[in-house]
Amino acid sequence: MLPDYISNPLIELSIFFKYLCSSKLSENALRRYEDNIPIILCKLEKIFPPGFFDSMEHLPVHLPYKARVGGPVQYRWMYPFER
Repeated sequence: MLPDYISNPLIELSIFFKYLCSSKLSENALRRYEDNIPIILCKLEKIFPPGFFDSMEHLPVHLPYKARVGGPVQYRWMYPFER
């Protein structure tokens, strides 16, 4: 069993990705996740060593905005330049 200070940020990150991959999205929830994901990432930076993170670490910060603009991933055109 992991201590709460380790398991809670991992669970929060899992819930974040679970919600982003769902077929129904709420704009209010996306805005809330857009505000909360930097906090979750900071919690993870306190747990894992600096070598664990690379430039990909900041990408979840942009995902709620992309979901608000583009909608759920399932309904986006897969190859936009091949129409």
